[in-house]
Amino acid sequence: MPPAPMPMPERQPIPGVKNLVAVASGKGGVGKTTVAVNLALALEKLGHKIGLLDADVYGPNVPLMLASTEEPRALAERRILPVDAMGLKMISMGLLNRGDKPMIWRGPMLHSVITQFLRSVEWGELDYLIVDLPPGTGDVQLTLIQTVAVTGAVVVTTPSVVALADVRKAIEMFRQVNVEVLGVVENMSSFACPHCGKPVDIFGHGEGARTAKEYGVPVLGEIEIDPRIRIGGDTGKPVALGGESAPAAKSIYAMARAVTARLEKVGAAAAGPAVQID
Repeated sequence: MPPAPMPMPERQPIPGVKNLVAVASGKGGVGKTTVAVNLALALEKLGHKIGLLDADVYGPNVPLMLASTEEPRALAERRILPVDAMGLKMISMGLLNRGDKPMIWRGPMLHSVITQFLRSVEWGELDYLIVDLPPGTGDVQLTLIQTVAVTGAVVVTTPSVVALADVRKAIEMFRQVNVEVLGVVENMSSFACPHCGKPVDIFGHGEGARTAKEYGVPVLGEIEIDPRIRIGGDTGKPVALGGESAPAAKSIYAMARAVTARLEKVGAAAAGPAVQID
């Protein structure tokens, strides 16, 4: 019998933000930040107003992937202005803590900085605020869930059985705290052999879909292993930046469209059936 959902305090939305989407993973190394950055850029290219919050305080890699070094500006009344990075409103600890200095913080300090990023940043009017969470089910995840209304969570995995064992924990965590799981993204899903063109399942294939089916949530996308995706992140030129027709970007845009469609469905379900007045 699954555990009952945890009682949670009423969570208020961020003013001006229509949808807050958490991008999560059960373990590190599955390409969660790559998915979050490219998802945000794809949504922006599709005409939406997008913010990107890098909540991975210990490993804030979003600024590197977006080639951003600008520091956020402090405004009056302890407000923070996010930086503009490739059309995204972005905030990250990586912009405030430069170099290789590690963040050796305990839970209360993490809670404080994440709360500030959520409540003190001037996000303005956004269609989607994408939150790149650290891997696992720890303090940052609970702070996010307790502080604001999360529209839904996207869970990223690779097809390997080891990764999927942790995906189940992530899905269960969101369900216990009454956050809608929008679906699963299977990253590094397959590799097209450059010589024969046939797919090679380096980490396996389809396990993400089986796990999604087990939990009754959709597969939002299967993103292939493509060196151009990795190179794009390493050089600050994510593949989604070039548009839907860019090399290796097709599956990312398909994922972005699936996320928006799922959010529309979730929003319609939350609003309930329309009432006809005679």
